[in-house]
Amino acid sequence: MPRIAKVVVELSLGREFDYLVPEALQKELRVGSRVVVPFGRREVRGYVVGFAEDSDVGKLKEIDSLAGEGTVVPEKLIQLARWMAEYYLAPVEQALKAVLPAAVRRHGARYRHRLFVTTTVAAADEIAVTSLRKRARRQARVLDVLRERGGMFLSELAKAAGTTTATVRSLERKGFVSIGSRRDRRDPLTSRVYLPTQPLPLMDQQKEALASIEKAMDAGRPDVLLLFGVTGSGKTEVYLQAIDHALALGRGAIVLVPEISLTPQTVERFLGRFGEKIAVLHSRLSDGERHDEWYRIREGRARIVIGARSAVFAPVENLGLIVVDEEHETTYKQEEAPRYNARDVAVVRGRLERCVVVLGSATPSLESFYNARRGKYRLIRLPHRVDHRRMPSVHVVDMRIEAQRSGKVHLLSRDLVEAMRARLERAEQVMLFLNRRGYSTSLICPKCGYVARCGSCSVALTFHRDTQLLCCHICGFRQPVPERCPNPECGDPAFRYAGMGTQKVEDVVRRIFPRASVQRMDSDSTTRKKAHQEILGDFRSGKIDILIGTQMIAKGLHFPNVTLVGVIYADLTLHMPDFRSAERTFQLLTQVAGRAGRGDVAGEVIVQTYTPYSPAIQAARRMDYDAFFDQEVEFRHELQYPPATRMLCINMAGKVEEAVSFSAEKFMGVLRPELSSEVILSGPAPAPIARARGFYRYQIFLRCRRPAAMTVPLRKVLADFKWPKGISCSVDMDPQSLL
Repeated sequence: MPRIAKVVVELSLGREFDYLVPEALQKELRVGSRVVVPFGRREVRGYVVGFAEDSDVGKLKEIDSLAGEGTVVPEKLIQLARWMAEYYLAPVEQALKAVLPAAVRRHGARYRHRLFVTTTVAAADEIAVTSLRKRARRQARVLDVLRERGGMFLSELAKAAGTTTATVRSLERKGFVSIGSRRDRRDPLTSRVYLPTQPLPLMDQQKEALASIEKAMDAGRPDVLLLFGVTGSGKTEVYLQAIDHALALGRGAIVLVPEISLTPQTVERFLGRFGEKIAVLHSRLSDGERHDEWYRIREGRARIVIGARSAVFAPVENLGLIVVDEEHETTYKQEEAPRYNARDVAVVRGRLERCVVVLGSATPSLESFYNARRGKYRLIRLPHRVDHRRMPSVHVVDMRIEAQRSGKVHLLSRDLVEAMRARLERAEQVMLFLNRRGYSTSLICPKCGYVARCGSCSVALTFHRDTQLLCCHICGFRQPVPERCPNPECGDPAFRYAGMGTQKVEDVVRRIFPRASVQRMDSDSTTRKKAHQEILGDFRSGKIDILIGTQMIAKGLHFPNVTLVGVIYADLTLHMPDFRSAERTFQLLTQVAGRAGRGDVAGEVIVQTYTPYSPAIQAARRMDYDAFFDQEVEFRHELQYPPATRMLCINMAGKVEEAVSFSAEKFMGVLRPELSSEVILSGPAPAPIARARGFYRYQIFLRCRRPAAMTVPLRKVLADFKWPKGISCSVDMDPQSLL
């Protein structure tokens, strides 16, 4: 082994350090090892990312010791972290922290051990046990439970036998049982009840899709396949059978889902098919659960990983398949450094591991479909629903005409109310979608026009009726509703609530349909750990008639008894100050419409809108992705927006607006001469949400076909530029939101 190790320490320094490899570690040390090294006058932890024969540094210090269990990070993940650091302009140690969960990195992280009870040879002596049964019935009951169930943890055994741990200790003293320490797995799926399932018969279109995936796996090619299937076309069954093929080849698989709300149904289907081979990784796991699941994967005891964004870094050995379900979702984008997109990282990891990557969606992102059109990805279509079930009929309600007809604005149109009533009479279920939580979007004084706003952000406060609080959805600030107008020149007590949120929809629906069982599902109603699972379970079992929710209910859920979907305010995402607003609107409407008619009864979708002739809404009404793509990509080409180019956003923030503006202009002046003429430079300008959490925000945008033409000169300028005190700067490559 070379004598010098390249080490990245867990400090934000953005560079590697050389250390001598001591003779005692020559056989154990390798790329990916986590080590303790001297750094100045202290010791810090770090990662070995490479080796060298010599160093430019004169006198080198030695590595002190291995940290934890030796090799932790697989070498391919080290390479992936290096790519992330380079592409997303992040320090390599930040990329490594993203790859390795905090629950594994943390000093002292270890398995949990508990006392475990097993029977001894003496317990097989029937004469002794019969005698015990006469003298100590509780102790005999403990032995009966152990004989029936096998070894058990001490506390669980005492509970099952209806006694105390002292009873079990008495048995130990008599030689009937043995008590020792045993590793206890913290299993996030321990309470899940599932039924084993068998592969389902495939339609011809599914067979062709599966054959393409299997062929790529058999050839060992790192192909990227875009599985473009309408809602209800059976994409998940294709995933399941493709994973089965990967296992048959002795390889593992990773399945990414965009949100935790999607995992209950998804995990249930995968558990039914693969059982204990499954591990889950998502943000709602406890640190202990995350630690134990990570090591189950690392040790090869779990071969299939299901999870949200960070599961793309799961340490699966001999990876054969990565599936990115609902690949268009913005939740795959990390909002803190390194600001990676898990979909794109999956493609790069597939290339490094030489495994197949399947991107699945009913509404692919323009970037992915653009890559498929150009031949970079292989396009596979599933144009029909399973068993050729009909797609739902979509009706657009012009709310301008509705307001003229009744003389006032209603939350629910007459068409939607009548359609809901008809479904409830037939014992069918309804889903109502509004992508805005809370009761009212603002509190307004009708006398002076005062609007309750957040003192730290440039947004209005949202009224939440259940807590009687005004809340900021940017920084989380909360305050009670004032008794009168806070304007010192007014003070009028007559406040008016304006706008709408899911709480208001719930209130209106309960008043119109008092006998119906109504449930709301948004981030306010699902704060408890298993709230998602409980709500969706009740809806599936028919305990809930009407489910109201945000985008949590818009995709990936399968409820055959849902025959009506109502979209309350389709314009909400359409008028956002973001070039992707039309794409987001089309995707949301198409996805939420896809929840209807997934059973034997045909579905209907009613879309309420004030801009019924918008191309995005009309394309969603027809469910015509190709027409929408052709029109939208032409607009993007004209204005040189992604996918025609790559985009990079530089965000600057500070407490004093003038200082932020001045710093942004100064930085722009230094950056501009370093960029080639092929780079389009825009800004600096205030962000659409100009102030958030007390910080004023400015943005600079770079666009170019070649990412390196932006990242290389920017990295150089960032290394030398001295930001004034109180001004922060962050870089977002391929931003998914411009707000």
